[in-house]
Amino acid sequence: MSAIRTQALACREAARRIAVLDTAAKQRLLCDMADALESQVDVVLEANVEDMRLAMEKGVQGAMLDRLRLNVSRVQTMAAGLREVAELPDPVGMVTRRETRPNGLSIERVRVPLGVIAMIYEARPNVTADAAALCLFAGNGVILRGGSEALQSNLAIAAALQTALQTNHLPAAALTLVDDLSREAMVELLQLTDIVDLAIPRGGEGLIRFVAEHARVPVIKHYKGVCHLYVDRAADLALALNLLIDGKTTRPGVCNALETLLVHADIAESFLPLAAAALSERGVELRGCERSRQWVPAMKSATDDDYAAEFLDLILAVRMVDDLDEAIAHIQRHGSDHTEVIASADEAAVQRFVHALRSAVVMVNASSRFSDGGQLGLGAEIGISTTRLHAYGPMGAESLTIERFVVRGHGQVRHPHNRV
Repeated sequence: MSAIRTQALACREAARRIAVLDTAAKQRLLCDMADALESQVDVVLEANVEDMRLAMEKGVQGAMLDRLRLNVSRVQTMAAGLREVAELPDPVGMVTRRETRPNGLSIERVRVPLGVIAMIYEARPNVTADAAALCLFAGNGVILRGGSEALQSNLAIAAALQTALQTNHLPAAALTLVDDLSREAMVELLQLTDIVDLAIPRGGEGLIRFVAEHARVPVIKHYKGVCHLYVDRAADLALALNLLIDGKTTRPGVCNALETLLVHADIAESFLPLAAAALSERGVELRGCERSRQWVPAMKSATDDDYAAEFLDLILAVRMVDDLDEAIAHIQRHGSDHTEVIASADEAAVQRFVHALRSAVVMVNASSRFSDGGQLGLGAEIGISTTRLHAYGPMGAESLTIERFVVRGHGQVRHPHNRV
């Protein structure tokens, strides 16, 4: 038996122990995990220093390097995320619907754990803690396969979290970190249909495509975030400018950062120079269509590739549109179903924008940066699903459970004439 299969089987057995824990036991476990992580902060940061050194030697830079970097504040944020998840409503056992049939049967839809979840991610050591918190609180076992760039950090974080499992007399295999980072091992993991119930890839486009192409287990994709801000003719320009600055510049290397600005032609003359000046002060490079460049001549020319790009950097594509329908058509052509934003005081335009687009999150007069599980009340998130399966959008603990039917009766049979 291969090492990957052995690890997965151990995780499945451990998951059965996690599935029957009551809410208080899971809360205690997650709080103990947070304490363990904080007590091991020096060990975690020392491991991260080694990962950062090796990554820089390999030429890693920009958004990936930022995601890899840990400091005391980020470790404390991970610990806080564990405690926040512990305070969420327990999704396991939640009755989402109840009805009584004419024959007296009581039909309930009840949330239960999925089982074993494989989390495949790149240089994001915080995902180790976030995924552990959400999967365990939802009653699942979790198999973590991080990227080579964050191996030492992930090992240190997982070791700290596993001490809390052991303190609570639970098997450490409920949180299994795979240290064989070969592609062959990952493919084998993704094809364990008799053990793994769901795979969630989180990282660059190449990783997600690889997982989707090789998996035999169900996959929920956290695909790229080509997020748009459409500034309508009825927008408050000061409000729109704040949304633009926050969405593009606060943390450009994350998936909910803005990548494209669409501006209604009627307000382009007023808004575009204002936006260009504010973004230029913050180091943003603009790439626009010819019509938008007439108001900002210093803007570079945009290509179709720019409008489909997830820059993850201080670069923004810009396009002037004649009306709301043209903005919607642009998003439908170039978007990735992640997050779209409209700035407008026209409720009819807002409703058309909301209903015409099927992206996982639509923001009305609010920053794209709120497209985040923690900001939307889910606690830490395991990802933002752009796959229309049982979960769509930011995924919290509830998204890691599934509904089943529980039917209660008092002796009903389907064919009464066959009774003894």
